[in-house]
Amino acid sequence: MQRSSIAKAITLASATGLMLIGAQAQAQDTFEWKLVTSWPKNFPGVGQGPERLAKLVEEMSDGRLTIEVFGAGQLVPGFEVFDAVAEGTAQMGHSASYYWKGKAPAAQFFAAVPFGMNAQEMNAWLHYGGGLELWNELYDDFGVEVMAAGASGVQMGGWYNKEINSVADLDGLKMRMPGLGGEVMNRMGVAIVNMPGGEIFTSLQSGAIDATEWIGPYNDLAFGLHQAAEYYYYPGWHEPTVMFEAIINDDALAELPADLQAILRSAVRDVNQDVLDEYTARNNDALATLINEHDVQLRKLPDDVLAQAQEISAEVVQELADSSDIAGRIYESYREFQDKVVNYHAISEQAYYNARNPDGGTSLGQE
Repeated sequence: MQRSSIAKAITLASATGLMLIGAQAQAQDTFEWKLVTSWPKNFPGVGQGPERLAKLVEEMSDGRLTIEVFGAGQLVPGFEVFDAVAEGTAQMGHSASYYWKGKAPAAQFFAAVPFGMNAQEMNAWLHYGGGLELWNELYDDFGVEVMAAGASGVQMGGWYNKEINSVADLDGLKMRMPGLGGEVMNRMGVAIVNMPGGEIFTSLQSGAIDATEWIGPYNDLAFGLHQAAEYYYYPGWHEPTVMFEAIINDDALAELPADLQAILRSAVRDVNQDVLDEYTARNNDALATLINEHDVQLRKLPDDVLAQAQEISAEVVQELADSSDIAGRIYESYREFQDKVVNYHAISEQAYYNARNPDGGTSLGQE
């Protein structure tokens, strides 16, 4: 009996050891992912965010998870990122959700809402106001998970090849503008043309379009848009920010051990803030370069343009909210959060800006 007990103990110890070895081996499995984007490879700001994400994940995981980043057109076209991730062609994507309005119209709420929340407010809604849960519910049927992965901050109003003095000057223009802002402009007499970022410069230069918006001075300077249009308008009422998204294939994510999933989530959250920080740091210097070195004409959009845009925006956004149950629930959550944060920001952020800059605070040649 004693020998039998000893034999059983040895067998149990051996099995336990093998289990531990197996668990350690599993924990050390390596994973190689592809990440496709809607941006040119290594493009400043939005294009460099995915590169930083890949580097951060590799460092944090000690090489157990590596991510190869593909710019728009390198593996799939920029407007096919969502499909590539949903179908498993790539495990991950980086883009902006208003590009998928044909698949999930309510996705536009998570990119940019005209006259809506800015980057700080959007991040608060997504992470502490239930927005991210609704975003993932919207994407559930596509087999992907989504996380916020950067923000542009308030964008510019766009580049025009002629001066805009009233709403009448918009009539008949051909303009590149995506999302809800594009629908608003369409109702203001503008012919909207959708195209990925990499096609904007040649289209504007050739006259295929008369105007465009892209992101802001940092990216617009890099694209050389000042070589194709003279007038640069603000404010970017149509995109008070764009929230960029990291979309991840559900099956690929489930294959990762818990610690690698945690590393990936932490890295995306880090990049989400880092992209916004870079835009905040770079935009003003780029704007000064555009004005002082390239003689760009900085203009404020006329009051009647902004007033009509705001009126039509309310109609467009409400129509989207009424289009489906989930769109209605998303907009209700968005609107309630915006109402609360606007009330507080009126006596905090906005009041501070007014006190700090009573004269408007800019000397960059505006008219």
